[in-house]
Amino acid sequence: MKTNNPSLSIKHWAEDDRPREKLLLKGKAALSDAELIAILIGSGNKELSAVDLSKHILNSVHDNLIELSKLDVVDLIKFKGIGQAKAISIIAALELGKRRRYSEAVKREKILCSKDIFEIMQSVLSDVNYEQFWILLLNNSNKILKKENISMGGLTSTIVDPKKIYKKALENNAASIILCHNHPSGNVKPSEADIKLTKKLREAGKLMDLPILDHIIVGIENYFSFADEGIL
Repeated sequence: MKTNNPSLSIKHWAEDDRPREKLLLKGKAALSDAELIAILIGSGNKELSAVDLSKHILNSVHDNLIELSKLDVVDLIKFKGIGQAKAISIIAALELGKRRRYSEAVKREKILCSKDIFEIMQSVLSDVNYEQFWILLLNNSNKILKKENISMGGLTSTIVDPKKIYKKALENNAASIILCHNHPSGNVKPSEADIKLTKKLREAGKLMDLPILDHIIVGIENYFSFADEGIL
């Protein structure tokens, strides 16, 4: 059994309760998020074990790993027992997880539906605190040729230049384009400006034989598809 004294070091816990030993004995899936973070930080502080400190950090972001990934070094070192090195370890681990998700998503041969787009772009945009506008350039088989960051803005908007979008598409011999931007608030409902821009780009695409297949708005854990909703 784990001791009730939170200040007692993990090394005094029963072997099954120590995160590293638990991982070896039971596998990585058996560990909670707090236990995995405890392995990263190695130790806690005088009042809290590494696991309890990790729980405290997670509680501050409502146990949401996406929200945790938005914290930077300055945010993390505010927790007693987290120095710069531990903060960097947490940030690096979360970034690896983000990149793994993206790598798995782009292995798909084709973009078959809006969820495929979301899986790719959520790994890019989920922890961004300001609006960004991206495009996915596809070939005739709906395979991704390239993804491009077109613009970065503020908390509620970003400026998009249609000429830049079509310039990138022509340079890469794209057959079609997918638009994507994020709403840091988490509300994925399109604004009037979003709808107006989408229609403008759609009409330009028809003239250039570069169709806009979809426009995805990425939230924290959800998305809005213009194509699915019949707006395109």
